[in-house]
Amino acid sequence: MPIRLAAVAGAALFVSSCQETAVQPQPMAGADPARGRRVIEQVGCGACHLIPGVSWPQGRVGPSLDGFGSQALIGGRFPNRPEILARWVRDAPSLAPRTGMPAMPMTEPEARDVAAYLYTLDAR
Repeated sequence: MPIRLAAVAGAALFVSSCQETAVQPQPMAGADPARGRRVIEQVGCGACHLIPGVSWPQGRVGPSLDGFGSQALIGGRFPNRPEILARWVRDAPSLAPRTGMPAMPMTEPEARDVAAYLYTLDAR
């Protein structure tokens, strides 16, 4: 019986270690979430994503960004850290060449603002 209990406990630990855990992203110095929401509207991120705070369009090609600030991973692969997120929103193919997300027409400061906005989207 103790061996079976140890096997069950080990399996539970393995499964729980694979689950996504919430993160507390670091604030982005000098970035402005309000500007980020405007950039999101200007470059058309809503064409592919459902984004809280952006009423139109409401795309469904990419994942919903609701609760993004609490997600552990970016694109299901990269740690959700500010410098990675800013790079991802500006040029995702540079990190993941086979991603469906295109490089976006924004500057580095705009990408930081977009990332700051996405970090305001906590899970409810």
